[in-house]
Amino acid sequence: MNDDFATAMRRAVRSTRALNLAEATRVIQDALAGRSAPDTRTSTNPDITPPPPNQRSTPFPVDPDAEIIELSAKPEAEEPAERVGDGAASRRLRKSLGETVRILRESRLASGVFGSLHDVGLPGTAKHVRQPVIPEGAQFLARAFTCPAGSRSYRLYVPASAPDRPRGLVVMLHGCTQDPEDFAAGTGMNAVAETHGLAVAYPRQSGADNASSCWNWFRPADQMRDGGEPSIIAGITKEIMAEFGLDRDRVFVAGLSAGGAMAAVMGETYPDLYSAAGIHSGLPYGSANDVMSAFSAMRGDGGLAPRPKRLANGHRLRTIVFQGGADRTVHPSNADRIVAAAAPTGVGCAVRKESGRSASGRTYARTIVADPAGRPAVEYWLVDGAGHAWSGGHSAGTYTDPHGPDASCQMVRFFLDGQE
Repeated sequence: MNDDFATAMRRAVRSTRALNLAEATRVIQDALAGRSAPDTRTSTNPDITPPPPNQRSTPFPVDPDAEIIELSAKPEAEEPAERVGDGAASRRLRKSLGETVRILRESRLASGVFGSLHDVGLPGTAKHVRQPVIPEGAQFLARAFTCPAGSRSYRLYVPASAPDRPRGLVVMLHGCTQDPEDFAAGTGMNAVAETHGLAVAYPRQSGADNASSCWNWFRPADQMRDGGEPSIIAGITKEIMAEFGLDRDRVFVAGLSAGGAMAAVMGETYPDLYSAAGIHSGLPYGSANDVMSAFSAMRGDGGLAPRPKRLANGHRLRTIVFQGGADRTVHPSNADRIVAAAAPTGVGCAVRKESGRSASGRTYARTIVADPAGRPAVEYWLVDGAGHAWSGGHSAGTYTDPHGPDASCQMVRFFLDGQE
């Protein structure tokens, strides 16, 4: 590696860490073509120099469609990790120059960073998503919520079986490139909720806040209580709880991929608001705190940040996890980390394992962790051969696998079995 190329790569790394991927791409392209380019660190061109973090309206998108392809060449050694922020901040997983170049050269940049799996035919990736079917007497309301952290619209399913006072609430967080209508159609959660008299809320991530409509699970500002996206989702939850007179014992949060990662964030930051969480193809809380560490986490290389101090009431959320064994977007080791973080500790905890086969033929391994009182605290479904898709979902929505066990039914069953 000559001096000019090494200098260009260092500039590309600086631009990447500043989330200025257009500049990083240009620098690498110039270097690979043998062209020299001036250092633009002091430029005032808004297309080159990113605004301060608190002025960025569109953070870099981390999409569940991302698939990092490993090369045969061994990357350079990683730089030592360093702390960022205060003591509660997560650990930065910094990438070496060689690793950064590898990722950038694989074209995971700007508008083309993620989304390749749409073109290769994931099970259930529909080009035109149908609206979910609403039974007579039920409602699928369009609403909006605003708080100091921002605004989000959401859809609210009110069941015909309990229109005036639903028996509980499930907050569903969609994955990247999805929206509430798509997620409702694909998961079939409305139909399951109708059977049990539950309301379902589907917050909508806006394209203005993430170009791929991903929840920003990997940003420190969106991993804390009383700030960022968690406070918006919590505000929507509280608004519905107040409207229907619901308490925590009957309020649950679930999500897919980036939405699953955000459900994990909600479980850590608002354990007093939800009684259980469902995480499908997601990532554990604190596994990333910037774009580069998000890549690492999705590949299965991420670490865990120090666990936050729990609230004085000591609530620990019961958690059900679904994960495809053949998921090439979010590595299954992330599910193991979620389970390890959620599992109770102490004398008397028991683990039970069983296997089965869905009606459509997919085999699965199910692990149940019980607390010292014998109550199931964690349930983990590892579905053989399943990719990055909602298990047992419907082809009317994107990212669904109709052949797996029904994640929506099993999540609701787990939620309601644990009522106090």
